[in-house]
Amino acid sequence: MRVRTTSAAACAVLLAVTALAGCNRESTADGAGGGKVGIDLPRSDSDFWNSYQNYVEKGVKAGEVRALPLTNSQNDIGKLVANVQTFTDQGAKAVVMAPQDTGAIAESLNTLNEKKIPVISVDTRPDKGNIYMVVRADNKAYGANACKYLGEQLGGKGKVVEFQGDLSSINGRDRSEAFKACMDKDFPGIKVFELATDWKGDVASAKLQATLAANPDINGIYMQAGGVFLQPTLALLEQKKLLKPAGTPGHITIISNDGIPEEFDAIKAGKIDATISQPADLYAKYALYYAKAALDGKTFKTGPTDHDSTIIKIPNGYEDQLPAPLVTKDNVDDPKLWANQLEKKS
Repeated sequence: MRVRTTSAAACAVLLAVTALAGCNRESTADGAGGGKVGIDLPRSDSDFWNSYQNYVEKGVKAGEVRALPLTNSQNDIGKLVANVQTFTDQGAKAVVMAPQDTGAIAESLNTLNEKKIPVISVDTRPDKGNIYMVVRADNKAYGANACKYLGEQLGGKGKVVEFQGDLSSINGRDRSEAFKACMDKDFPGIKVFELATDWKGDVASAKLQATLAANPDINGIYMQAGGVFLQPTLALLEQKKLLKPAGTPGHITIISNDGIPEEFDAIKAGKIDATISQPADLYAKYALYYAKAALDGKTFKTGPTDHDSTIIKIPNGYEDQLPAPLVTKDNVDDPKLWANQLEKKS
Protein backbone atom coordinates (compact mmCIF):
# COMPACT_ATOMS: atom_id res chain seq x y z
CA MET A 1 0.00 0.00 0.00
CA ARG A 2 1.45 3.32 -1.02
CA VAL A 3 0.53 6.58 0.64
CA ARG A 4 0.07 9.42 -1.78
CA THR A 5 2.66 11.49 0.01
CA THR A 6 6.13 9.97 0.11
CA SER A 7 8.56 11.13 2.75
CA ALA A 8 10.31 13.35 0.21
CA ALA A 9 7.04 14.87 -0.90
CA ALA A 10 6.00 15.37 2.70
CA CYS A 11 9.18 17.30 3.36
CA ALA A 12 8.50 19.44 0.32
CA VAL A 13 5.00 20.14 1.57
CA LEU A 14 6.29 21.15 4.98
CA LEU A 15 8.87 23.45 3.46
CA ALA A 16 6.31 25.02 1.18
CA VAL A 17 3.88 25.55 4.02
CA THR A 18 6.56 26.98 6.25
CA ALA A 19 7.31 29.47 3.51
CA LEU A 20 3.82 30.85 4.21
CA ALA A 21 2.20 30.67 0.75
CA GLY A 22 -1.52 30.18 1.23
CA CYS A 23 -1.28 28.01 4.30
CA ASN A 24 -2.19 30.83 6.66
CA ARG A 25 0.76 30.60 9.00
CA GLU A 26 0.53 33.69 11.16
CA SER A 27 3.65 33.50 13.28
CA THR A 28 6.30 31.20 14.66
CA ALA A 29 7.36 31.21 18.27
CA ASP A 30 11.10 31.25 18.96
CA GLY A 31 12.80 28.38 20.68
CA ALA A 32 9.96 25.89 20.18
CA GLY A 33 10.08 22.44 18.60
CA GLY A 34 11.03 18.89 19.39
CA GLY A 35 9.30 16.35 21.53
CA LYS A 36 7.19 13.29 20.91
CA VAL A 37 3.56 13.11 19.84
CA GLY A 38 0.92 10.91 21.42
CA ILE A 39 -1.49 9.58 18.79
CA ASP A 40 -4.74 7.85 19.72
CA LEU A 41 -6.71 6.01 17.04
CA PRO A 42 -10.47 6.14 17.64
CA ARG A 43 -11.60 2.65 16.59
CA SER A 44 -10.72 -0.43 14.54
CA ASP A 45 -14.20 -1.59 13.47
CA SER A 46 -14.38 0.72 10.44
CA ASP A 47 -12.58 0.39 7.11
CA PHE A 48 -12.26 4.16 7.01
CA TRP A 49 -10.47 4.37 10.34
CA ASN A 50 -8.30 1.36 9.55
CA SER A 51 -7.18 3.18 6.40
CA TYR A 52 -6.51 6.31 8.44
CA GLN A 53 -4.37 4.22 10.79
CA ASN A 54 -2.35 2.90 7.88
CA TYR A 55 -1.68 6.42 6.64
CA VAL A 56 -0.69 7.59 10.13
CA GLU A 57 1.71 4.68 10.54
CA LYS A 58 3.27 5.42 7.14
CA GLY A 59 3.72 9.05 8.08
CA VAL A 60 5.32 8.22 11.41
CA LYS A 61 7.61 5.71 9.73
CA ALA A 62 8.59 8.39 7.19
CA GLY A 63 9.68 10.62 10.08
CA GLU A 64 7.02 13.30 9.80
CA VAL A 65 6.80 13.29 13.62
CA ARG A 66 8.39 11.36 16.45
CA ALA A 67 5.52 9.41 17.96
CA LEU A 68 4.96 7.50 21.16
CA PRO A 69 3.49 4.00 20.70
CA LEU A 70 0.07 4.45 19.09
CA THR A 71 -3.02 3.66 21.16
CA ASN A 72 -6.58 2.79 20.13
CA SER A 73 -9.46 3.88 22.33
CA GLN A 74 -11.96 1.58 20.55
CA ASN A 75 -14.80 4.09 20.60
CA ASP A 76 -14.61 4.19 24.42
CA ILE A 77 -14.24 7.62 26.01
CA GLY A 78 -12.89 6.04 29.20
CA LYS A 79 -10.09 4.39 27.24
CA LEU A 80 -9.35 7.64 25.45
CA VAL A 81 -9.03 9.50 28.77
CA ALA A 82 -6.72 6.77 30.07
CA ASN A 83 -4.63 6.80 26.89
CA VAL A 84 -4.24 10.58 27.08
CA GLN A 85 -3.04 10.23 30.68
CA THR A 86 -0.50 7.64 29.49
CA PHE A 87 0.74 10.07 26.86
CA THR A 88 1.31 12.79 29.44
CA ASP A 89 3.05 10.32 31.75
CA GLN A 90 5.34 9.40 28.85
CA GLY A 91 6.20 13.03 28.17
CA ALA A 92 4.13 13.78 25.08
CA LYS A 93 4.53 17.35 23.87
CA ALA A 94 1.50 17.21 21.55
CA VAL A 95 -1.50 14.89 21.21
CA VAL A 96 -3.50 13.76 18.18
CA MET A 97 -6.92 12.27 18.88
CA ALA A 98 -10.31 11.69 17.26
CA PRO A 99 -12.81 11.71 20.14
CA GLN A 100 -16.02 9.96 19.12
CA ASP A 101 -17.89 11.48 22.07
CA THR A 102 -17.18 15.16 21.55
CA GLY A 103 -18.84 16.28 24.76
CA ALA A 104 -17.10 13.99 27.25
CA ILE A 105 -13.51 14.84 26.34
CA ALA A 106 -13.56 18.41 27.73
CA GLU A 107 -11.93 17.61 31.07
CA SER A 108 -9.01 15.84 29.41
CA LEU A 109 -8.57 18.78 27.04
CA ASN A 110 -8.52 21.18 29.98
CA THR A 111 -5.84 19.07 31.66
CA LEU A 112 -3.72 19.04 28.51
CA ASN A 113 -4.17 22.79 28.16
CA GLU A 114 -2.98 23.32 31.73
CA LYS A 115 0.13 21.31 30.87
CA LYS A 116 0.57 23.39 27.68
CA ILE A 117 0.24 20.29 25.49
CA PRO A 118 -1.43 21.25 22.19
CA VAL A 119 -4.15 18.97 20.80
CA ILE A 120 -5.02 18.16 17.20
CA SER A 121 -8.49 16.65 16.82
CA VAL A 122 -9.14 14.62 13.68
CA ASP A 123 -12.57 14.35 12.03
CA THR A 124 -14.43 15.45 15.16
CA ARG A 125 -14.66 18.86 16.81
CA PRO A 126 -14.78 18.70 20.63
CA ASP A 127 -17.65 20.72 22.09
CA LYS A 128 -15.47 22.34 24.75
CA GLY A 129 -11.79 22.57 25.60
CA ASN A 130 -9.03 24.36 23.72
CA ILE A 131 -7.89 22.78 20.45
CA TYR A 132 -4.77 23.76 18.50
CA MET A 133 -6.33 22.58 15.23
CA VAL A 134 -9.25 20.44 14.14
CA VAL A 135 -8.51 18.51 10.93
CA ARG A 136 -11.89 17.82 9.46
CA ALA A 137 -14.15 18.14 6.45
CA ASP A 138 -17.34 20.21 6.43
CA ASN A 139 -19.80 17.68 7.85
CA LYS A 140 -22.80 19.92 7.29
CA ALA A 141 -21.89 19.80 3.61
CA TYR A 142 -21.93 15.99 3.84
CA GLY A 143 -25.55 16.02 4.97
CA ALA A 144 -26.63 18.77 2.59
CA ASN A 145 -24.93 17.22 -0.43
CA ALA A 146 -26.36 13.78 0.36
CA CYS A 147 -29.83 15.33 0.59
CA LYS A 148 -29.40 17.19 -2.70
CA TYR A 149 -28.20 14.09 -4.51
CA LEU A 150 -31.01 11.87 -3.21
CA GLY A 151 -33.65 14.53 -3.72
CA GLU A 152 -32.66 15.09 -7.32
CA GLN A 153 -32.28 11.39 -8.12
CA LEU A 154 -35.73 10.64 -6.68
CA GLY A 155 -37.39 13.58 -8.36
CA GLY A 156 -38.41 15.02 -5.01
CA LYS A 157 -40.74 12.15 -4.14
CA GLY A 158 -40.53 8.96 -2.12
CA LYS A 159 -39.38 7.56 1.18
CA VAL A 160 -35.80 7.73 2.42
CA VAL A 161 -34.07 5.96 5.30
CA GLU A 162 -31.30 7.91 7.02
CA PHE A 163 -28.76 6.03 9.14
CA GLN A 164 -27.80 8.71 11.65
CA GLY A 165 -24.45 8.55 13.38
CA ASP A 166 -24.10 8.98 17.10
CA LEU A 167 -25.80 12.28 17.93
CA SER A 168 -23.42 12.79 20.85
CA SER A 169 -20.79 13.30 18.12
CA ILE A 170 -20.69 16.61 16.30
CA ASN A 171 -20.29 14.71 13.03
CA GLY A 172 -23.52 12.82 13.60
CA ARG A 173 -25.28 16.03 14.59
CA ASP A 174 -23.92 18.10 11.71
CA ARG A 175 -24.79 15.51 9.06
CA SER A 176 -28.23 14.84 10.52
CA GLU A 177 -29.19 18.47 11.02
CA ALA A 178 -28.01 19.52 7.57
CA PHE A 179 -29.75 16.57 5.88
CA LYS A 180 -33.02 17.38 7.65
CA ALA A 181 -32.83 21.11 6.93
CA CYS A 182 -32.22 20.44 3.24
CA MET A 183 -35.01 17.87 2.96
CA ASP A 184 -37.52 20.09 4.79
CA LYS A 185 -36.68 23.08 2.61
CA ASP A 186 -36.02 21.63 -0.83
CA PHE A 187 -37.74 18.23 -0.95
CA PRO A 188 -40.91 18.31 1.19
CA GLY A 189 -42.36 15.50 -0.93
CA ILE A 190 -39.84 13.03 0.48
CA LYS A 191 -40.60 11.32 3.79
CA VAL A 192 -37.46 10.69 5.85
CA PHE A 193 -37.13 7.91 8.42
CA GLU A 194 -34.40 9.00 10.84
CA LEU A 195 -32.77 5.91 12.35
CA ALA A 196 -30.34 6.55 15.21
CA THR A 197 -27.54 3.97 15.04
CA ASP A 198 -24.70 5.04 17.35
CA TRP A 199 -22.42 4.31 14.32
CA LYS A 200 -23.23 0.57 14.65
CA GLY A 201 -23.88 -1.51 11.56
CA ASP A 202 -25.94 -4.19 13.31
CA VAL A 203 -28.24 -1.54 14.79
CA ALA A 204 -28.69 0.06 11.36
CA SER A 205 -29.49 -3.30 9.75
CA ALA A 206 -32.07 -4.24 12.38
CA LYS A 207 -33.80 -0.87 12.15
CA LEU A 208 -33.75 -0.94 8.36
CA GLN A 209 -35.39 -4.37 8.38
CA ALA A 210 -38.19 -3.09 10.63
CA THR A 211 -38.65 0.04 8.52
CA LEU A 212 -38.81 -1.95 5.27
CA ALA A 213 -41.41 -4.27 6.78
CA ALA A 214 -43.70 -1.31 7.45
CA ASN A 215 -42.69 0.63 4.32
CA PRO A 216 -41.83 -1.72 1.45
CA ASP A 217 -41.78 1.26 -0.93
CA ILE A 218 -38.58 2.75 0.51
CA ASN A 219 -36.65 4.11 -2.48
CA GLY A 220 -33.65 5.87 -0.95
CA ILE A 221 -31.03 5.38 1.77
CA TYR A 222 -28.49 7.80 3.23
CA MET A 223 -25.67 6.08 5.15
CA GLN A 224 -23.67 8.52 7.24
CA ALA A 225 -20.69 6.12 7.41
CA GLY A 226 -20.11 3.51 4.75
CA GLY A 227 -17.33 1.94 6.76
CA VAL A 228 -19.82 0.54 9.27
CA PHE A 229 -23.12 0.56 7.34
CA LEU A 230 -22.27 -0.62 3.83
CA GLN A 231 -21.85 -4.38 4.23
CA PRO A 232 -24.77 -5.05 6.61
CA THR A 233 -27.04 -2.87 4.44
CA LEU A 234 -26.14 -4.62 1.20
CA ALA A 235 -26.45 -8.03 2.86
CA LEU A 236 -29.96 -7.24 4.12
CA LEU A 237 -31.12 -5.82 0.79
CA GLU A 238 -29.77 -8.85 -1.02
CA GLN A 239 -31.51 -11.17 1.42
CA LYS A 240 -34.78 -9.30 0.82
CA LYS A 241 -34.20 -9.38 -2.97
CA LEU A 242 -34.17 -5.59 -2.97
CA LEU A 243 -30.60 -5.14 -4.18
CA LYS A 244 -31.35 -4.24 -7.78
CA PRO A 245 -28.79 -2.62 -10.10
CA ALA A 246 -28.78 1.13 -10.56
CA GLY A 247 -30.90 2.13 -13.54
CA THR A 248 -33.31 -0.81 -13.23
CA PRO A 249 -36.88 -0.76 -11.86
CA GLY A 250 -37.05 -1.13 -8.09
CA HIS A 251 -33.49 0.09 -7.48
CA ILE A 252 -33.07 1.79 -4.10
CA THR A 253 -30.91 4.88 -4.54
CA ILE A 254 -28.13 4.85 -1.94
CA ILE A 255 -25.59 7.52 -1.04
CA SER A 256 -22.95 7.02 1.61
CA ASN A 257 -20.17 8.89 3.41
CA ASP A 258 -16.53 7.77 3.71
CA GLY A 259 -15.13 6.97 0.27
CA ILE A 260 -13.62 3.58 1.12
CA PRO A 261 -12.62 1.10 -1.62
CA GLU A 262 -15.62 -1.12 -0.83
CA GLU A 263 -17.97 1.77 -1.60
CA PHE A 264 -16.19 2.35 -4.90
CA ASP A 265 -16.63 -1.33 -5.76
CA ALA A 266 -20.32 -1.08 -4.88
CA ILE A 267 -20.72 1.99 -7.11
CA LYS A 268 -19.05 0.19 -10.02
CA ALA A 269 -21.32 -2.81 -9.46
CA GLY A 270 -24.44 -0.63 -9.41
CA LYS A 271 -25.26 -1.62 -5.81
CA ILE A 272 -25.01 1.94 -4.50
CA ASP A 273 -25.06 5.20 -6.40
CA ALA A 274 -22.68 7.60 -4.69
CA THR A 275 -20.51 8.38 -1.72
CA ILE A 276 -18.81 11.46 -0.34
CA SER A 277 -15.10 10.79 -0.04
CA GLN A 278 -13.88 11.60 3.44
CA PRO A 279 -10.14 12.14 2.95
CA ALA A 280 -8.48 9.52 5.17
CA ASP A 281 -5.11 10.27 3.61
CA LEU A 282 -5.38 14.01 4.18
CA TYR A 283 -6.69 13.52 7.70
CA ALA A 284 -3.53 11.60 8.56
CA LYS A 285 -1.21 13.88 6.60
CA TYR A 286 -2.43 17.11 8.16
CA ALA A 287 -2.88 15.66 11.63
CA LEU A 288 0.85 14.94 11.61
CA TYR A 289 1.62 18.24 9.93
CA TYR A 290 -0.25 20.26 12.55
CA ALA A 291 1.27 18.19 15.36
CA LYS A 292 4.71 19.16 14.10
CA ALA A 293 3.60 22.76 13.59
CA ALA A 294 2.39 22.87 17.19
CA LEU A 295 5.74 21.57 18.44
CA ASP A 296 7.44 24.24 16.36
CA GLY A 297 5.29 26.95 17.94
CA LYS A 298 3.48 27.97 14.76
CA THR A 299 0.11 29.68 14.77
CA PHE A 300 -2.45 30.02 12.00
CA LYS A 301 -5.08 32.42 10.74
CA THR A 302 -8.37 31.98 8.94
CA GLY A 303 -8.75 31.77 5.18
CA PRO A 304 -7.91 29.52 2.22
CA THR A 305 -4.86 27.27 2.33
CA ASP A 306 -2.54 25.99 -0.38
CA HIS A 307 -4.08 22.51 -0.12
CA ASP A 308 -7.61 23.38 -1.33
CA SER A 309 -9.07 23.77 2.13
CA THR A 310 -10.20 26.60 4.36
CA ILE A 311 -9.18 27.34 7.94
CA ILE A 312 -12.06 28.69 10.02
CA LYS A 313 -12.19 30.01 13.58
CA ILE A 314 -14.19 27.93 16.02
CA PRO A 315 -15.04 28.88 19.62
CA ASN A 316 -12.23 26.75 21.05
CA GLY A 317 -9.55 27.02 18.36
CA TYR A 318 -9.19 26.62 14.60
CA GLU A 319 -10.44 24.09 12.07
CA ASP A 320 -8.92 23.15 8.73
CA GLN A 321 -11.87 22.05 6.57
CA LEU A 322 -10.48 19.68 3.97
CA PRO A 323 -12.21 18.97 0.64
CA ALA A 324 -14.58 15.98 0.43
CA PRO A 325 -15.73 15.32 -3.15
CA LEU A 326 -18.89 13.56 -4.31
CA VAL A 327 -18.08 10.24 -5.99
CA THR A 328 -20.42 8.66 -8.54
CA LYS A 329 -19.97 6.25 -11.44
CA ASP A 330 -18.71 9.24 -13.46
CA ASN A 331 -15.56 9.80 -11.36
CA VAL A 332 -15.17 6.63 -9.28
CA ASP A 333 -11.93 5.74 -11.09
CA ASP A 334 -10.29 9.13 -10.49
CA PRO A 335 -6.71 8.32 -9.39
CA LYS A 336 -6.66 11.38 -7.14
CA LEU A 337 -9.22 9.83 -4.76
CA TRP A 338 -7.49 8.30 -1.76
CA ALA A 339 -9.27 4.96 -2.02
CA ASN A 340 -7.80 4.51 -5.50
CA GLN A 341 -4.34 5.22 -4.11
CA LEU A 342 -4.53 2.12 -1.93
CA GLU A 343 -4.10 -0.16 -4.93
CA LYS A 344 -0.70 1.31 -5.72
CA LYS A 345 2.27 -0.53 -4.28
CA SER A 346 5.43 1.09 -3.07
